[in-house]
Amino acid sequence: MYFLALATDYDGTLAHDGVVSAETIAALQRFRASGRRLILITGREIRDLKAAMPDLTLFDIIVAENGALLYDPKTGRERLLGTPPSPEFVARLREMKVAPLSVGRGVVATWQPHEATVLSVIHDLGLELQIVFNKGAVMVLPSGISKASGLKEALSDLGLSVHNTVGVGDAENDHSFLSVCGCAAAVSNALPHLKASADILLTQDHGAGVAELIDRIIRQDRDLAPVAKHGILIGVDAEGRETHLTPEDGLVLIVGPSGSGKSTLATTITEHMIDRGLSFCVMDPEGDYFELQHAVCVGSAASPPNMRNALKLQQDAGVNLVINSQALPLAARRKLFAQLVREATTLRARTGRPHWLVIDEAHEVLPADRQGEAPDWPGEAPNIILVTLYPEALDADVLKSVSTILAFGDNPARALSPFAAIAGLALPLPLPAPRQGDMLYWQPKAGKPAALLRPPPPRQQHRRHIGKYATGNVGAWHSFYFRGRQGQCNLTARNLYEFIDCADKIDDETWDYHLRSGHYSAWFRDVIRDDGLARDVGKVEQDHRLDARDSRRIVRKAIWRRYAAPCERFGSSLQDAATGSEQALYRE
Repeated sequence: MYFLALATDYDGTLAHDGVVSAETIAALQRFRASGRRLILITGREIRDLKAAMPDLTLFDIIVAENGALLYDPKTGRERLLGTPPSPEFVARLREMKVAPLSVGRGVVATWQPHEATVLSVIHDLGLELQIVFNKGAVMVLPSGISKASGLKEALSDLGLSVHNTVGVGDAENDHSFLSVCGCAAAVSNALPHLKASADILLTQDHGAGVAELIDRIIRQDRDLAPVAKHGILIGVDAEGRETHLTPEDGLVLIVGPSGSGKSTLATTITEHMIDRGLSFCVMDPEGDYFELQHAVCVGSAASPPNMRNALKLQQDAGVNLVINSQALPLAARRKLFAQLVREATTLRARTGRPHWLVIDEAHEVLPADRQGEAPDWPGEAPNIILVTLYPEALDADVLKSVSTILAFGDNPARALSPFAAIAGLALPLPLPAPRQGDMLYWQPKAGKPAALLRPPPPRQQHRRHIGKYATGNVGAWHSFYFRGRQGQCNLTARNLYEFIDCADKIDDETWDYHLRSGHYSAWFRDVIRDDGLARDVGKVEQDHRLDARDSRRIVRKAIWRRYAAPCERFGSSLQDAATGSEQALYRE
């Protein structure tokens, strides 16, 4: 299920002339039987609501007094969300002959045409109150209190996301809560302005309209999610038309050669998720996302992620998660991934979060020869984005489940052909020829031709392959070779940590030869592609006051500051590097 809750107004929506019909109650019971939650949102006070509908236990929670009060119908517990009405304010209204006048725990209510008198009293007493209208009713509430604020508190108590909640209403005071719901519906008797802002216009009025909506939620579920609230922008075509990922897309595959923009697009996608208020969890095997904004990173190159802490964070509605698995061997990463999918699926079914999983280097955890190591996709799993250089190395069952493919590179057929062969699909030939910066967009199950899109740029710099440069293998052609002036040494560094190891093993003459020749800064700039590190080390190369011991120490710490050193390899020296004076980079 995608939509897990229904928030409904009472008067004019659920009820007609204050009464809820038996047919509407039966529809509410069907909704509860589907495993979803019901939330009643009303301007009424609880005592008045009980008189109109004696059995309120059909609802999981009630937002009463136009957002000022939460009520648990199972326990009878009430929680006031604002300040109670001022006795002086109520007394003055009575002196002014404002009647009828109802005083709740958080709301003061009357009817038109008393709004001018109410406003005058608020002004005279210097109170910070707001007036809300509802088809002739005049409600006075503390500033900041609304049906929207009350709904958010109710959903927080239930552990649910607003994006997985459908709302339905009919009148002025329903605007606020409908605007924050993942899908907003208006019954046919709703005010025209409310209909204009709704995502769904129901054909039936009052409770019959709510029953119509309930049947659509049960039958269509995620198909009801409007693109305007749930769509994630991934690109624009040559005519300027936008393309979005939606909850219907399910499993998304991003492929392309190294450096083509796959992880950069994944970063951009997370930014657009944040814009929509959608939550995500990234599995990061190479440290590419450790500085991702608006996310909490668990784990590092030095230490494996603590899944207990990660899952606790994941339950927080305001937290997006990056799980850095650099420190784990491959077998442990696969077990971690299996646990992540299992736990995320359980959490998703209960709360709606996380809305998306992003799995970088997906071929590592979903290999073609997985032999039972990786899980089957559960039906209630979050939407998943897989990022890989090698689609042919992915599990065949996973490839057959892919609904959307985004392919980078000047020859997208090179990536799509193995995918199509394994998935038993025909390529949508002829494929359009991409320009520099384009990607190919293909939905193989939709029967439509592939299209070229220009992805939007990210707002934050993507940190590319930090983990690979720290502990991986840049290859024989790009490794650093410590030779010395006369070739008296022969040590190879395939990554930055091996560079540090080799630097500690070679003699001072060999170290100084490469240092004064500018070889270190050139390798950091051209192979590691870290201009900042290259600049810092370049200063060391130009400072002839430094001996081999001091220059080694400064270069080592410049690397450690950018690429966390594994504790098991560098031991106490890492702790030394973290102290105040030792942590600073060399400066002229």
